Amino acid sequence: MRAAGEPLLIEDVDVGEPGAQEVLIDVAAVGLCHSDLVFLDGSYQQAVPAVLGHESAGVVARVGKGVGRVQPGDRVITSLSASCGRCAYCRESLPHLCSRKDLTRRGSSEPPRLTQGGEEVHQFLDLSSFAERMLVHESTVVRIPSEVPTDRAALLGCGVATGLGAIFNTARVQRGQSVCVIGCGGVGLAAIQGARIAGASQVIAVDTMPEKLEVARSLGATDVVDANFQDPIEAVRQLADGEGVHHSIEAFGSVSTAEQAFAILRRGGTATVVGLIPGQELSIPTDQLFYERKIQGSVMGSNDFQRDTRRYIDMYLDGALNLDDLVTQHLTLEEINRGFDDMRSGTGVRSIVVFE
Repeated sequence: MRAAGEPLLIEDVDVGEPGAQEVLIDVAAVGLCHSDLVFLDGSYQQAVPAVLGHESAGVVARVGKGVGRVQPGDRVITSLSASCGRCAYCRESLPHLCSRKDLTRRGSSEPPRLTQGGEEVHQFLDLSSFAERMLVHESTVVRIPSEVPTDRAALLGCGVATGLGAIFNTARVQRGQSVCVIGCGGVGLAAIQGARIAGASQVIAVDTMPEKLEVARSLGATDVVDANFQDPIEAVRQLADGEGVHHSIEAFGSVSTAEQAFAILRRGGTATVVGLIPGQELSIPTDQLFYERKIQGSVMGSNDFQRDTRRYIDMYLDGALNLDDLVTQHLTLEEINRGFDDMRSGTGVRSIVVFE
């Protein structure tokens, strides 16, 4: 990425050798995520030039001093949830809220991990996986078993972990409760599956793309609402006995859908906002807080990457979690801009760039 709003370019970049607690990975597959798109389109600022990409799987090539979690030859996935292991949040078992991510990066006196012609190429979300190789801190890496296909495994690095974690970790949905998921992209469809696995009695999916609503129903939605033709607030309330739902998951990423997520709650309900919304303000009727309606954020599904990944892999291998139907298409690196065009138009669920 050389400028916001412009297509990605394919160029040669030099990747450093692994230092202390660093892992060099040969990338095998990487998903195109909406988080990449908001930086690429300029909704969020990213220093350039930069290599984007963060939802990836690959094979460890080399490790640096002090690395004990993985070794060369291990199949791994990556997460943007780098954690220092020392700050107050890490000590409280909240690594996703780590406040000292700087400790997982190279210092100003050290050479950058990525360079081109001797100049720094910026690393994206501590990963930069739209490349044949990536150099990362070991906290961002988890080993995976050989039974999980590489392209499916990559999804566990961001989208699926975010959606499932929003259900299991942030909202903590209980058996018998009702859930509404607004936005049926990769994150939303993972949340729908999480709600089903958690034992939700009702799972309502809201979107404007009929094909995504069909996938949502196949993955566990008991009801669907096409927001093109129905007022989603009124439709969800009617479906949920006129009272609203126990939990809403906002997985689209806009002010209006976040406000809808709050508006469809029953008394005592909780709205969990997962989608990236550039710095704006929400309007929430304060009298609704009296009835203990709540709204909260969720970063990466409040994940403990090392712990949760193993749990999600078990769900996949046991047949409870469907990753196969989330992969819409495989692309070469040369086709990556087309994949982002498809995302902008709302086509498909997840495009995967595969390196051969």
